[in-house]
Amino acid sequence: MPKVSEYVKVAEAAEILGVSPGTIRTWAADGKIPMHRNPANGYRLFRREELDKFLSDLAAPTVAKPK
Repeated sequence: MPKVSEYVKVAEAAEILGVSPGTIRTWAADGKIPMHRNPANGYRLFRREELDKFLSDLAAPTVAKPK
């Protein structure tokens, strides 16, 4: 089971990814980044590991398809 310290709230996730908190909320709603909810208060939570993977996937070079 992941530790509480492995999760960040919207503002910190936005800082990690270099985007606004609104963008984080939109990406989470669209399923672009995995989101979890705190069962006690309903806050959106993001695992640091998943944010790091998202960044790595964005940074990975893409291979253009031949025309």
